[in-house]
Amino acid sequence: MASTAAGKQRIPKVAKVKNKAPAEVQITAEQLLREAKERELELLPPPPKQKITDEEELNDYKLRKRKGFEDNIRKNRTVISNWIKYAQWEESLKEIQRARSIYERALDVDHRNITLWLKYAEMEMKSRQVNHARNIWDRAITILPRVNQFWYKYTYMEEMLGNVAGCRQVFERWMEWEPDEQAWHSYINFELRYKEVDKARTIYERFVIVHPEVKNWIKYARFEEKHGYIAHSRKVYERAVEFFGEEHVDENLFVAFARFEETQKEFERVRVIYKYALDRIPKHQAQELFKNYTMFEKKFGDRRGIEDVIVSKRRFQYEEEVKANPHNYDAWFDYLRLVESDADPDTVREVYERAIANIPPIQEKRHWRRYIYLWINYGLYEELEVKDPERTRQVYQACLDLIPHKKFTFAKIWLLYAQFEIRQKNLQGARKVMGTAIGKCPKNKLLKGYIELELQLREFDRCRKLYEKYLEFSPENCTTWIKFAELETILGDVDRARAIFEVAIGQPRLDMPEVLWKSYIDFEIEQEEFGNTRNLYKRLLQRTQHVKVWISYAKFELSIDSPDRLQKCRQIYEEANKGMRSCEEKEERLMLLESWREFEKEFGSDSTMERVRKLLPEKVKKRRKLTAEDGSDAGWEEYYDYIFPEDAANQPNLKLLAMAKMWKRKQADDTVEQVPDKSPTAEEAALSSSSEPAAENQPENDSDNNTETETEQEKTYDDRDDDNSSSSSSSSESDSEEEEEEKKKDEEEKEKDGGGEKKEKESRSSEEEKD
Repeated sequence: MASTAAGKQRIPKVAKVKNKAPAEVQITAEQLLREAKERELELLPPPPKQKITDEEELNDYKLRKRKGFEDNIRKNRTVISNWIKYAQWEESLKEIQRARSIYERALDVDHRNITLWLKYAEMEMKSRQVNHARNIWDRAITILPRVNQFWYKYTYMEEMLGNVAGCRQVFERWMEWEPDEQAWHSYINFELRYKEVDKARTIYERFVIVHPEVKNWIKYARFEEKHGYIAHSRKVYERAVEFFGEEHVDENLFVAFARFEETQKEFERVRVIYKYALDRIPKHQAQELFKNYTMFEKKFGDRRGIEDVIVSKRRFQYEEEVKANPHNYDAWFDYLRLVESDADPDTVREVYERAIANIPPIQEKRHWRRYIYLWINYGLYEELEVKDPERTRQVYQACLDLIPHKKFTFAKIWLLYAQFEIRQKNLQGARKVMGTAIGKCPKNKLLKGYIELELQLREFDRCRKLYEKYLEFSPENCTTWIKFAELETILGDVDRARAIFEVAIGQPRLDMPEVLWKSYIDFEIEQEEFGNTRNLYKRLLQRTQHVKVWISYAKFELSIDSPDRLQKCRQIYEEANKGMRSCEEKEERLMLLESWREFEKEFGSDSTMERVRKLLPEKVKKRRKLTAEDGSDAGWEEYYDYIFPEDAANQPNLKLLAMAKMWKRKQADDTVEQVPDKSPTAEEAALSSSSEPAAENQPENDSDNNTETETEQEKTYDDRDDDNSSSSSSSSESDSEEEEEEKKKDEEEKEKDGGGEKKEKESRSSEEEKD
């Protein structure tokens, strides 16, 4: 800053801020510091290395370093790292007195800094100043008695010096502050290292009073047991039980007490301890206790005793659950499984009767699905465990009387009842049950189960009657018709099977007619009735013109071993192609042609392959207008369409476009013949590209590899109407507009071609003059 003549400092003028509004982009101080760090604006190069050769230079170096440290301390006295660096530097120069002075000055600044005390004491210990170190540790633990690190370091130093009495004295001073558990364990381990078991016991006595927790009492008892004082250990456990009483009882204490007695072979004591604990600890808090009691009884007790304990406990839990919610059928299942494994039949029956008495309040099948399994398990228990057939029959009958069959039923109950009667060799009773089921509530599952039952019994006449009943009940079920026909086929009655198929395909409603027709056709093929198969295909094609039917028909003809099979197959493809010309699904027509092409590749000649190739469609891209639900315009959508050559030949606008392409191609060929070596100019290339926006790459036939490659050139059309997606649905007005547009395009192309010819003539005349 410049100074005035009078010697006063001149303060520079500060520019006035006109716009005090905040900036649009705010920059934080953190960002400024980060950018400064990235650009390294404040980094200074390191000072050059200096070699000290004499004492004067050394003193000068010490003076400069001390001045730097003192300056740092003067700037901010509270930064303890500066003090520690200063003291460590002095220590490295063996200036212990100076380092000690720095540490003392630092302690005057912040006497609660733990690192400072530790570094100070470590310096004294390194320099073997034991009394100085003791003095520092005494001051540290006096000022900060709750810092355990000071105590650990102090006791470790005294023990390393061999001062056992001094170390014990430090531990005693420490224990007066009642520190955490680890401190007590350190004191105990210290005494044990010097075989002072009595003193360790005394410490344990104080320890369990200061930290009265179950795990500490257990550690105390195990300490006594480890050193062979069994009576003392038992006494510790007993004192612990008395100390916690019945209000704060813990299962871990009793588990540890019982294991101790178990190791001492006092099995009666163990049993008494477990029973005493189970009587006083709530059931939900004694899971580990029950587990250990069970293991003990399995090893040393009788089976009945432990099972009684476990069953009574779990039964109490299940009773609580079913009382809280009687319609919790899962709890009933668990309860019944428990009593079935242990209790007598009368007790199990009582629980079953209580369970089935909880009828669902709503007559809806979804509410009865879990409930009905109670009856099923009840019946199976009576039949398999108790072996009481009469009571089992009563259970099934009571269940069937309870179910509201007019609203819904359960086929599994009827079937289980019938199978039970068959196991009891009561065939008439089983048939009566199934007949009642079909009469009350006919279901597909019931009818199928009854038919399977009679099939297993080889009662085929009954199976026929049941199939007839089934088809009267559900005539649209194609699976049943097929199964019925298969049964007659297995029995060798082909005429009946064919008659069944005929009746089936004549039904007005069928759920899967395609499966039924396929089964009928497979049946005729299996019987090698190829004439009937052809008639079936023809009848099916009268009903549907689906592409898969045509392809299946063609493959059938190809599979027959006859000399004219290829001709017949090709003829079917021809008929299919003619019949599907009016098909709206062009993908199906394309599928047929692709199948035909595969056939010709394998069995045809070049001419037939070429013919099929000419029938393949051209894939073009079109646009159509979309309309939203409210009738508003929703934009345009692009989609792909297929233009078949046979359809294109019937459309005049496409004929005109094809003729224009042929004329243009002929003109290009004539130009090439006149000037064979001349490459096309840029104008001609532009003309040809503009005149042929949708040029096609014709597919080529490779006679060597018998492969056919097809390239499709996409075209884009704007459909002004939604019905213009197919070529046959365009109106007369749109056709006339398209013809006028095509004529205009042709005139423009002719004019361009004329201009191109004039330019070619002028270029030729100029070349002749040069020659």
